[in-house]
Parts: sequence; C-alpha cells; structure tokens
Amino acid sequence: MDETMSRATIRPGAAPVLAVLLAMALACAAPGVSAQLADPTRPPPEARLAAAGGAADQAPAPSGPQLQSVLNGNHGRQVAVIDGQALRVGDKIHGATLVQVGKDRVVLQHGRTRQVLKLYPDAGNANANANANANANIGATVRRQSAPNTAPEK
Repeated sequence: MDETMSRATIRPGAAPVLAVLLAMALACAAPGVSAQLADPTRPPPEARLAAAGGAADQAPAPSGPQLQSVLNGNHGRQVAVIDGQALRVGDKIHGATLVQVGKDRVVLQHGRTRQVLKLYPDAGNANANANANANANIGATVRRQSAPNTAPEK
C-alpha cells in the first residue's frame, strides 16, 4: 500500500491544472444546485394560496380618497398626503376641498357634505378600548398609591 501511495503523489506543476479543473467542474454543477435553492425572500406557499383563494376573507378594497400621511410642521404648517398628493388646507382633490388637518385625520368638504378621512381607519375601535383599559389601570394604580398616604379620618 505504501508503494501505491508513493506513486500517487501530485507533481508540483500539476496543482494549478487541478485547481482549474475543479473550478470548471463546480461551475458546471452550479446551475443544477441553484435551481434547488429556495429564494429566502419569497413568501411561503400558504401566503400565495391565501392571496389567490382567500379574497372573500380579506377586507374590502377601500373606495374614495385615502389619507396616507399627515405632516404637522413648525409654525402651523400642515400637509396631508391624500392619494399620493401633498395638500394644504384650501387645496382641492377629486372635487373636494381640504378644510381641516388633524394629527391623524383630515376633513374634506364637497359642497355641503363633509368627509372625514382617518389615517388608521380600523384602529378607532381598538384605540378606544385600549384607552379605556389604560385609564382604568392608571386610576387603579393611583388609588393604590394614595391609599397608604391618606390621613385617618377623625
């Protein structure tokens, strides 16, 4: 066996040739390997199925103008981004005039009709419940802290 091993030694000039051959073999095998690799940024198959067949489960597409952003700057400058257009009070969009800009809502007026656009339309009920719970917890905390500090009644 030692004789076989000694005959299989690599000549010093052959190493670069072997390196080139190995690189070529890996390059030829790479297309097959890359076809098997999954894209890590691609959504899972369940998400694609839900998007294709679950249209009834999703919320209906909003109709009318959509408030996308509200910017309240220095010196009272207020800008609302509605359907991709930056608007200030008095500007018109879709035949309606922007009459008021709040921190999370705007008011559009079309003739005598006023329309309120909210930045987070679905968050109204959730925020009201969260605020009620937070206020109840704050009141309970204050009561607990003030109880030991009260003077006994005479």
